[in-house]
Amino acid sequence: MLTLQSWLKTMLLAIGLIVASLVGAVGAFAQAAVAPVETAEQEKEANAKKATSEYLRITKLDNGKPDSMETSIVRFEGPAGSKYAGRVVDLIGVVHIGQKEYYEQLNQRFADYDRVLYELVAPEGTTVSKEQAGEVRGPLGAMQLGMKDILNLDFQLEHIDYDAKNFRHADMSPEEFAADMAERGDSVMKMVFRMLGSGMATQAAAEPAASDTALLFALFAPDRARRMKQIMASQFEDMEIATAAMADATGKSTIITERNAKAFSVLADELQRGSRKVAVFYGAGHLPDMADRLRNDFQMKKTQTEWFQAWDLQKN
Repeated sequence: MLTLQSWLKTMLLAIGLIVASLVGAVGAFAQAAVAPVETAEQEKEANAKKATSEYLRITKLDNGKPDSMETSIVRFEGPAGSKYAGRVVDLIGVVHIGQKEYYEQLNQRFADYDRVLYELVAPEGTTVSKEQAGEVRGPLGAMQLGMKDILNLDFQLEHIDYDAKNFRHADMSPEEFAADMAERGDSVMKMVFRMLGSGMATQAAAEPAASDTALLFALFAPDRARRMKQIMASQFEDMEIATAAMADATGKSTIITERNAKAFSVLADELQRGSRKVAVFYGAGHLPDMADRLRNDFQMKKTQTEWFQAWDLQKN
């Protein structure tokens, strides 16, 4: 029987993932220290796993305990003879709350691109200063503040330099978002309940009841931040299930597929203007669909993956 704690945990994960996409600026948690680029053989093994393992993973110590949560930068290049031959597009998956060092590394990395396309449901051409980004607005901001304190992490919006000259807004406006949602007869609450149903079914089939007890103990433990990060990180490994549940009967969703379509119309414009190296800076849940678009619509090929530590799961 599914316990109240399990239900609450699933609900928080579902809402957290949706908030991550809606509040925009990216994913819902983090990433940082660079790990090695994968070889072709390692890529084959990775492709045999669920899609999101290409964009978010948990590394473990020799004793099997979780060591870090990592996300990736996945590079695509236009092959010789193709429309975008020699062009580079990096998919940079991210999440809203993470280690300050991670965001500092990202800021350094962004300087290498002709253009960085970022997510944020806001009016066309929006620019975001650090002062604006750091403001806490309404209940969603309050919820993020609570998660930041519980996990002993930082806000992405407090550290990413959205005012950089090479940054370009590449997302829906609030009006476009609402219109698309209305056109498909969908709503945020409907998506929440789809995700809840999917999450509860998965937990009922596979999750041991002991994890509910672990969650309660973690909340009141002296090393609460470390324990909660480990629990939350394990939930993010199931991100594929949660994001898939956002889709309606047509397999599309305003939050993922249709916002991706808008972002990639901006990407096409940037490549048409002559940009040779572009980053798409979005939540990790957006990246599987984006990778398919680069392969199918832009005829680009994946060439490498770099992993960055988002959370140190041994650190309190």
